[in-house]
Amino acid sequence: MDSSTVSLLSPLPTLRFLSSEKLTPTFYVLPPHNHFLKHFSYATNLNRNSKLRTPEAVLDTSPITPTALTTPSLRELCQPHVPQHILQRMEEIGYVMPTDIQREALPYLFSGRDCILHAQTGSGKTLTYLLLIHSLINAAKSSVQALVVVPTRELGMQVTKVARTLAAKPTGVDGEHKSCSIMALLDGGTLKRQKTWLKAEPPTIVVATVGSLCQMLERHTFSLETVRVLIVDEVDCIFNSSKQVSSLRKILTLYSSSNNRQTVFASASIPQHNRFIHDSVQQKWTKRDVVHIHVSAVEPMPSRLYHRFIRCETKRKLQTLLSLLQSDAPESGIIFVAEQSEKSKKAGKAPSTSLLIDFLKTSYQGDLDVLLLEDKMNFNSRAASLLEVRKGGGYLLVATDIAARGVDLPEMSHIYNFDLPRTAVDYLHRAGRTCRKPFSDINCTVTSIIVPDERFVLQRYENELMFDCEELIIP
Repeated sequence: MDSSTVSLLSPLPTLRFLSSEKLTPTFYVLPPHNHFLKHFSYATNLNRNSKLRTPEAVLDTSPITPTALTTPSLRELCQPHVPQHILQRMEEIGYVMPTDIQREALPYLFSGRDCILHAQTGSGKTLTYLLLIHSLINAAKSSVQALVVVPTRELGMQVTKVARTLAAKPTGVDGEHKSCSIMALLDGGTLKRQKTWLKAEPPTIVVATVGSLCQMLERHTFSLETVRVLIVDEVDCIFNSSKQVSSLRKILTLYSSSNNRQTVFASASIPQHNRFIHDSVQQKWTKRDVVHIHVSAVEPMPSRLYHRFIRCETKRKLQTLLSLLQSDAPESGIIFVAEQSEKSKKAGKAPSTSLLIDFLKTSYQGDLDVLLLEDKMNFNSRAASLLEVRKGGGYLLVATDIAARGVDLPEMSHIYNFDLPRTAVDYLHRAGRTCRKPFSDINCTVTSIIVPDERFVLQRYENELMFDCEELIIP
């Protein structure tokens, strides 16, 4: 073995751990099963006391050639694998150059490897796995060939929208080509109509929430035998849900086998990801040569976001928010509120969302419509709120963190954290609702209303996510 080869020594054979950060790049050659693959990366160093350790690396000290540094376009990455009309449509929408996660992951995905895509919100994970899907499916076949599992109806609607946009016929293309059909099988939908559709002419791609999918599988409405690729988006969110985790385990092992499909997990946050990789192999959710691709950009936040905070006592938070709304005069905005705790529920207290909505309706004198979006709302009410938001015009959306995943609000001018998010990742998810290319070029202000004791928490988020937060003082 020469100096340009990375020695892969791991207690779990053929596992790969990759990470990409804007550090001084090191040129590696990683040897997957039967071929050598040139790759730009650096190895993730795990705790040396951990039972799961990253392979040691022998680094190539030879100079990097200009060719190695050339970034290929998305078309060049996908050309041999993805149909021409999809590539044309992709460029028509505005996707030309790959993001970090796309550049790192697509070669592995196109080679057939199972992958764990670990990258921030807005990094391009959805397009990454949709391109993989289009490289594998055959629209001429009448069968379900790709399945995307999501934790919430809102995320499912967002993924379905992007999938249908990408699959649409490009402008100026002559001739007939059979486009793939995409079905949204989401909680709160009309399952009877979906059942009829599945039996009459199965869609090529299904985007499904865990609950609705399991209902269909248990009723034998369709099976996963023909599925070539299974995507689980926001996988950490599903595994953290006591209502969904057991059903997801069935989908991964009982209703289908990892040996008969390509499996992709995607999320911005995968706590204890080393243990998760180990479990993925041991529980046979993935094949043994699963690749973990962790991308952390130098600028996790979109550059058009301006972060600030204001300190006040708890009893002054409502009045402080009102003062901010009056001085900012937002064109549209979202106000994030923490979920009601179990202790508060048992005490019979009203949730913060209700208190805030009531306060704004009586005290806010602006022109914006005040709307609500929270998990406990029924599906029709949630859909109605999102419909009002997407009609355009001014609005103030009071929301819990259900709106922080899968809801893109590109024209929003202000985000308010009435309650500080629990983690840095939650802060990233909230801020990621806007300023996402190629949909938005506007600037947005993120304001956190904190009590004095929370300043150190916000500073920790600043350090972890690498952004600066300016203190705002209202006279």
